[in-house]
Amino acid sequence: MPSPEAALTKSIRSYGTWESPVTPALAASSSARLGEVRFGDALLTWVESRPNEGGRNVISGATVLSTVERQRPRELIGESENARNLVHEYGGGSYDIAGSRLAYVNCADSRVYLRDLDDQSCPPISLTPSTARPHALRFADLTFDATGDRIWCVHEIHDDDGSVRNLIAAITLDQVPTLTTATSGADFYAYPRPSPDGRHLAWTSWNQPNMPWDGTELWVAQIEESGNLANPVKVAGSRHESIFQPSWSPAGDLVFVSDATGWWNLYRASGPDFDAVEALFETEAEFGEPLWQFGTSTYAFLAPDRIIAVCRVSGTQTLLELDLSTGSAREVRTRYSSFNSIASDGCGRVAFVGGRPDSHAEVAVLQGDEQIASFGSGGLDLGEEAISLPVQIEFPTTGGDKAFAWYYAPKSPDFEAPEDELPPLITMSHGGPTAATSTDFRADIQFWTTRGFAVVDVDYRGSTGYGRTYRERLNGMWGVYDVDDCAAAAQYLATERLADPGRLAIRGRSAGGFTTLCALTFRDVFVVGASYYGIADAEVLAKETHKFEARYLDGLIGPYPEATEIYRQRSPIYSATDLSCPVIFFQGLEDKVVPPDQAEMMIEAMKARGIRYSYVTFPDEQHGFRRASNIEKSLATELEFFAEVFGLQLGR
Repeated sequence: MPSPEAALTKSIRSYGTWESPVTPALAASSSARLGEVRFGDALLTWVESRPNEGGRNVISGATVLSTVERQRPRELIGESENARNLVHEYGGGSYDIAGSRLAYVNCADSRVYLRDLDDQSCPPISLTPSTARPHALRFADLTFDATGDRIWCVHEIHDDDGSVRNLIAAITLDQVPTLTTATSGADFYAYPRPSPDGRHLAWTSWNQPNMPWDGTELWVAQIEESGNLANPVKVAGSRHESIFQPSWSPAGDLVFVSDATGWWNLYRASGPDFDAVEALFETEAEFGEPLWQFGTSTYAFLAPDRIIAVCRVSGTQTLLELDLSTGSAREVRTRYSSFNSIASDGCGRVAFVGGRPDSHAEVAVLQGDEQIASFGSGGLDLGEEAISLPVQIEFPTTGGDKAFAWYYAPKSPDFEAPEDELPPLITMSHGGPTAATSTDFRADIQFWTTRGFAVVDVDYRGSTGYGRTYRERLNGMWGVYDVDDCAAAAQYLATERLADPGRLAIRGRSAGGFTTLCALTFRDVFVVGASYYGIADAEVLAKETHKFEARYLDGLIGPYPEATEIYRQRSPIYSATDLSCPVIFFQGLEDKVVPPDQAEMMIEAMKARGIRYSYVTFPDEQHGFRRASNIEKSLATELEFFAEVFGLQLGR
């Protein structure tokens, strides 16, 4: 409750009508993302996604020696270049750096290029062939070997007949660069990582219907002088064990994350055949995460016997330093509450993308326990009195189970609501669905809370960060448990008098859009919803989506076509006659993951029944909106739509 002094200075106005400092334009321009942190010999590098530049991915770099010896960040690629790849459609791992050599994928043509950072006046050299069809050859997870003369990568080939092949390739930096296949045969590959001495290559692979968090295998092979691989051996993994982020220790041991115990924990494989596998730190916590994008990193070596790692327990992250010689761990205290893209120079310095609820994410550099540098992307700067901080809630749901969420109360420095009024609630359903919410500062959440809306961001059953058992509760139950949990979170908050039971809204992106449409169709809890490139017909998705997720629904719903009837029972399009509340749809017309016909099928059904809807399309967007102008329009239109349904007179 506000203090009496604060109350005297605030205007009384109904929830949802407060004037807000977070305009749609500010929220959109503040949605820049940071990631893919790397240490070169003398340079710290990272990728910054810039909505104000059409969602362009820029590789930035700076020299950081101490708190006083550091450069301002500079762009390392050309103004017209976009360091992004389309492997698996989600990309990641679009560059690597070795000495003054920078290798990266330019999204315009999906080719790999090489720049000499010591002579940036020299144009980049193309390392991979051009193609007649756009993006027919794609590359991700770029990794230099120790000499800097060879790049290992994941290679995705889109053939003329529409088939897609994935493999591991090597790009040899001879006078004329050569591209050769290193290994193939599995449906998918990730993490091609050469050992420090250049004698071995490690990688993970998996086959459909598995996703990488279901079951993968870890392999090691010898690298012959010619660059060919020989004598591959499987080190760990199976159809029911997920392996994540294999990395080589400075001593040449292979470290990786496995969920063999039901939790993603750290292991080490040593010996001449890497058959001596031991747990490094066993605990009921997660050191891994779902591999939606290549190059994801949750740990790094500070020294031969010390690892810095992100540990997640019940949705909360901690940064730990593990001493492998003693098996002990200590928390590294920082000002951050989330840690992504962990990198180390191997000499005691660690860098990562640090997030917190009250400020934008930034690239942080630590030396021991001292933070010696940080680099941010700028953006919205709200004062403490305007920021709504997340509060974790645990609530009962169907089947006598429990689920988790983060609740954000309405907050404003200038307004408060009448004492007898409860706020409208925005329930957020994250995408994936094998993913999790985050407590990082999000302008799109503060956009709502500063206007007098409450927000609940739900980690429904099936979310990550709570162990494999919780993650697998959604197996066979997608469209049921996620929907139950979003509805239960809203009802719990209404019962606790933290939300108005008559003004409950739900919104979600992609898989979260499916949950949104299911909740509006199959439950009588929410009165309005927003679907961002959401799924309306799971059966059509199973038949039409891209290779990476082509069999994802086998686990979430059931094998197709054997489970056709269940697909139809779960799909909102087949029960559109049960939908009676307004929905607004947002769709990128270049989306290959969830094509526009998913939204359009639902709209036709709503139109036939005279149900209120709005359909907002963006011809230049794919799966996930990247352009500031489109993000701005989406937020402004969604706010107006919700306000009309709730009968609110909007403030600024």
